[in-house]
Amino acid sequence: MFNKKNVIIASFFLCSSLIFLSAGPTIIKADSVITYEGTRQAAKEKADLLTNTYGTNSVQYAIIDHGSIVVSGQSGKNNEKGQNPLTKDTMYGIGSTSKMFTTVAVMQLVDQDRIDLDTPIVQYIPEFTMKDERYKQITPRMLLNHSSGLDGSSMTNAFLFEDNDTYAYDTLLKQLAGQTLKADPGAYSVYCNDGFTLAQILIERVSGMDFTFYIHRYITEPLGMANTVTPLDSPNTAKMAGLYYPTYAGQLPNETFNVIGTGGIYSTAEDLARFSQIFTGEAEEVLSGKSAAAMAQDEYKTPLWPDDADNSTEYGLGWDSVNLYPFGEYGIKALTKGGNTFLYHSSLVVLPEQNMAAAVVSSGGRSEFDELLAKEILLQALKENGTIAEFKPEKSYGVPVKANMPESVLQYSGIYGATNTTINIDITEGGVMSITSEQSPDNPAQIFEYSADGTFKSADGNVMISFVTEENGRIYLWMRQYASLPGLGQRAVSEYNAEKLQPQDLPTETKEAWIQRDGKKYYPLNEKYTSLIYLVSGTIQLNVSKQLPGYVLDKRITGPNTAVSELQIPGTSGRDLSGYTFFTLDGVEYLNIGGSILVNEDAVKPVNVAEKSIVTIPSSGYAKWYTISDKDGGKTVKVSMSSKASFAVYNAEGTCIYFSVIGTNDQVELPAGGSIVFAGDAGTKFEISAQ
Repeated sequence: MFNKKNVIIASFFLCSSLIFLSAGPTIIKADSVITYEGTRQAAKEKADLLTNTYGTNSVQYAIIDHGSIVVSGQSGKNNEKGQNPLTKDTMYGIGSTSKMFTTVAVMQLVDQDRIDLDTPIVQYIPEFTMKDERYKQITPRMLLNHSSGLDGSSMTNAFLFEDNDTYAYDTLLKQLAGQTLKADPGAYSVYCNDGFTLAQILIERVSGMDFTFYIHRYITEPLGMANTVTPLDSPNTAKMAGLYYPTYAGQLPNETFNVIGTGGIYSTAEDLARFSQIFTGEAEEVLSGKSAAAMAQDEYKTPLWPDDADNSTEYGLGWDSVNLYPFGEYGIKALTKGGNTFLYHSSLVVLPEQNMAAAVVSSGGRSEFDELLAKEILLQALKENGTIAEFKPEKSYGVPVKANMPESVLQYSGIYGATNTTINIDITEGGVMSITSEQSPDNPAQIFEYSADGTFKSADGNVMISFVTEENGRIYLWMRQYASLPGLGQRAVSEYNAEKLQPQDLPTETKEAWIQRDGKKYYPLNEKYTSLIYLVSGTIQLNVSKQLPGYVLDKRITGPNTAVSELQIPGTSGRDLSGYTFFTLDGVEYLNIGGSILVNEDAVKPVNVAEKSIVTIPSSGYAKWYTISDKDGGKTVKVSMSSKASFAVYNAEGTCIYFSVIGTNDQVELPAGGSIVFAGDAGTKFEISAQ
């Protein structure tokens, strides 16, 4: 939860690093010729650092300066057999950086007076409805600045392997119709994927065009972005970056993220650099300068937001930040948007007043690492072209200065919640604060000391914590942090990281119902047979909080079969607040989490390993899960099935050791204490035979 120490990834990849650098054009500024040779060398070294040291499989990067690509390169491994080297045209999923395409499309329609940012969405999408009457106040602006109040992410069947099924997009309005809002529309900004999927629907309704067709016609084609596509383009997977997963041996099929306006676009670093021209005033034929400037305004400054501090999250329209650290240290305005899927990551950093931008995309790693690389190579380029004289030193909040802590600070001890987590904060009279996580009991406590400035600080001075009671009466833990990745610079964070929660007494009937579920596993049922969820194991274990009576994770138990999250945290720590709803059919208990259906482990029986047996997907279409008994552990089975079906096998720790969508072998050894799942359309049959 709290990263007191510098973030360091300890895994090393023992693979050859393939580097292909474009010489690129020279740029003439003032009376000098700038070749950016030093920037190209620095970019190569830092990209190699990502792939050799920090767990990234491959990375691709580019810098654009006044409309010309001046730096371009890549590092890492692509396909497993090394027969398909990385090039500048290798495509990557850009995840939530796709939201910038959605935002530009909305703003184009604003330019045409076909959308008004502050007119309620229901006037454009009449069938949009929710159980909460406040939904009628949601506007396009609120979708783009994350202040709509929507719960978060409706992602059932959104992440699939080489399958462009649009189920998640097609069912969004149905999902929203059964939901309430977590806040008044416009009250505060908290990251929300569903808002951008709804914005995609808005674009299609107003323009009368499919979103993929629209962005090609009005964005990618005018900008010459030949390597930017969506899953609905059925792209050539041989042109995609190779994908890998840490716990699974071998290369994976391509990942499709099928809520396109939220995160489903594929692109290259060079194409994203070309896209950035919209925001540097060099593509006004695509978007007016007025709309581009409007996107870069502070949209996050609602009453519920921490005071100003160095930060990487300060929302504009679409942008994650319109004042990205450390560029403000140099008097330079910087915009950024990052994106993560399970397997792809990206970052776009734009300096609109300098007519420059850097784009980084990767397989593996994290978008935060991509952002660090983009910032570092931009700073190097700014120094090389003379915009900045020297690099600023990294910052710290300073080590704690011993002081007597007021007794009133003790009131902030207690249990705090954020999305899907709770932490215990204990403050001693001597001014020592320890933070532990109930969900990660084996992790050591993080220690902070009270300092003379009235905050708590880490021993190295990189983290500063204080407590804020907001106008809504809620108490927040405000964390400010400088996190450094050796060789790749520093990232600043300032956020309300968690909210104080109060224990509650439960009626006997409710308490007993939840005691019966405590510690039980729940298995996902309604994910398609191509879903990545089967690889990453969507099984959850439900643990009723021992330190916060009446809660399960951050969710307050509201009845025998319901629990809701009532967090109101801006930024990212209060995102995706789907509640729990249990229901029973034919004596079997099921759990609904935001449209995802899971089944209680009590209904999951041992698989019958016989000479020959049949498993049939029921009329509900729900996947069939089985446990693997000790007597069947070590046995090898062969599974015969149709092409539109899959099965996956997990060891006793829940790690996927075989998934038929990835593997080519239809025979697998069953691990004792593990599990096996069969997925397909209703009526699909699997023939299982012992070998």
